[in-house]
Amino acid sequence: MRTVLVTGTAGFIGFHLARHLLAEGFRVVGVDAITDYYDVGIKHRRHAMLRESNAFSAEEFDILDHQRLMDFAHQARPDAIVHLAAQAGVRYSLEHPRTYIDTNITGTFNVMEVARELGVQHLLMASTSSVYGANEDMPFGETQKCDTPLTIYAATKKANEEMGHSYAHLWNLPVTMFRFFTVYGPWGRPDMALFKFTKGILEGTPIDIYNHGQMWRDFTYVEDLVHGIRLLIDAVPVRPADRAAIPAGDSLSPVAPFRVVNIGNSDKIRLEDFIDAIEQELGKKAVRNYMDMQPGDVPATWADASLLQSLTGYSPKTDVREGVRRFVAWYRDYFQA
Repeated sequence: MRTVLVTGTAGFIGFHLARHLLAEGFRVVGVDAITDYYDVGIKHRRHAMLRESNAFSAEEFDILDHQRLMDFAHQARPDAIVHLAAQAGVRYSLEHPRTYIDTNITGTFNVMEVARELGVQHLLMASTSSVYGANEDMPFGETQKCDTPLTIYAATKKANEEMGHSYAHLWNLPVTMFRFFTVYGPWGRPDMALFKFTKGILEGTPIDIYNHGQMWRDFTYVEDLVHGIRLLIDAVPVRPADRAAIPAGDSLSPVAPFRVVNIGNSDKIRLEDFIDAIEQELGKKAVRNYMDMQPGDVPATWADASLLQSLTGYSPKTDVREGVRRFVAWYRDYFQA
């Protein structure tokens, strides 16, 4: 039984990944700070569900506690680490930038130190489509330059990629960074668009629609995302002997066992159409409050996920209407709405 240490197991994506790995026979050890960025009740429920498996164990502390994290990891002896713990949220970063520096920079450094000391077979860490920043050449590909982040959140994630590359080069530590594209689904965060839209429509309160609805997102269903992560665990990057041998489109570093991989649905959906799908599933119209673009937002995201396909044979494909249907079913059940 292989052991995977997952940071952020009480979070939206961490919970789904842990459940997916457990279903495939992995032993999962988790760590989560259970911060109050949003309702801790849903975080405790996620952990409680995971603890129903004898192959899951977790401790609740902050990855900023370097010594406790190191002691915890030495006891767990993981084969691989998937680092998902982070301060998320683009808009929140406008008002609380220090939180992002602490958690996303210092916390990630602590995780990398653990991976280096234990000599794990593979360190996988979450990045984000936000690192593409002001890029306009779509679909976004991993070999594009990402030098124009628009928020401190995006900047910290880009910094994580650079930190991961340096550790891969210096210590021959295999590192894969995966860039998420607008993940949604059951057990989602209350600050995410689908959650807020569903809540607002059911309650009859206005929903804020930025850039007057002229926004496009590559919506990626959470189960597709975590299946992609699970497959990437086995796609361990190897330092190339000859940079000329790196295939076109592969983000593999010429000097390190390091790679960046997009995980997205390879499609861009107009925000208005996304809301239409929610309305259709709820059987109720939204009260739409059209607003200007928010600072740090981008008008569109769209993933080129061909590298994921070539590495794993898998491409996320869940239709957005089906994904919305599953979320709404969960929301109604969880909140008895």
